[in-house]
Amino acid sequence: MNEAERLTRSDEVYEGLLSAILEGRHPRGTRLPTEAELGREYAVSRPVVRSALARLREDGIIASRRGSGSYVLRRPARSVIDFVPIGSISDIQRCYEFRLEFESAAAALAAERRDETDIAALRAAFARMEESGREGHPSVDDDAAFHATVIAATHNDFYVGVHAALAPQFRFGIDLSRKLTLLQADLRLARVAQEHARVLDAICAGAAGAARQAMRRHIESARNRMFEGVSTNL
Repeated sequence: MNEAERLTRSDEVYEGLLSAILEGRHPRGTRLPTEAELGREYAVSRPVVRSALARLREDGIIASRRGSGSYVLRRPARSVIDFVPIGSISDIQRCYEFRLEFESAAAALAAERRDETDIAALRAAFARMEESGREGHPSVDDDAAFHATVIAATHNDFYVGVHAALAPQFRFGIDLSRKLTLLQADLRLARVAQEHARVLDAICAGAAGAARQAMRRHIESARNRMFEGVSTNL
């Protein structure tokens, strides 16, 4: 079996296990079958199974215990696959992983460098988000624009350029988070608004550490909304 074939079979095992976890066949807290058992079930070698399990560990869905096996930590919200193919979940996780560090650092830098023009732009972008939220139809455009305005306030062309290049991927994650939020609209919309408000207040106050923390918490909460049983309390 060549590398391309191994990766393809590994993807099949990954998606098969993720589907089984999502459907409740492997509930949270239970141990997965052994590598040998999974190899027989999917008719693949143990290295292929290990590759799939490693990917599930990286996504925070399972954890391995030495001498005991792999256990299910959490599962994607069942509603996620109403919006995206199951094979996209890992890619979305990777995007959030990048955003977590990138946008947190950008928020801290924006707090250090923002000027009065930036503050006015941030407040205007936040106001547009609030308005669409009050109408019950939160705008992905307004949410993405707020994040872009934070990036612009860094006054660093590299941050702006990287953000522009990855804007479609960022927007995809924002769109998914918004769709999931609307499933529990009143509670989650209020939380999302508070998350953005804390980012705004910290940047406007010039508090770099608080801005970094507020943005990090917002991105983490958005990512966690993909999962059931994960707290998104502020």
